[in-house]
Amino acid sequence: MKKILVIEDNEQNLYLVTFILEKNGYEVVPARDGREGIDLACEVKPALILLDIQLPVMDGYAVARELRKNPALDDIPIVAVTSYAMTGDRERALAAGCTGHIEKPINPETFIKDIGYYL
Repeated sequence: MKKILVIEDNEQNLYLVTFILEKNGYEVVPARDGREGIDLACEVKPALILLDIQLPVMDGYAVARELRKNPALDDIPIVAVTSYAMTGDRERALAAGCTGHIEKPINPETFIKDIGYYL
């Protein structure tokens, strides 16, 4: 069973993403702020990291940059899952080290297909 680290501080978003992923056979490891997310990424070496951008402690861009400094996490895709959908936001996420970008609110119909693309 593939582990997916979900770094998300909003309980409703975390619940929805967890529900969809677990229903589709993934194991979810939740983190509620950037620092905890970095620590858990190093500890559990997930198959994929879903990263909110608006986080307490450190924002998602800082988290992505920090994760990319660790060679042991190099091959783990990081996908920004964010309501930031303005021009340039996707590019900013990619420049910080994210592999991809999924807009919130997530679409439950296409979310698993989107996740599969990064795995």
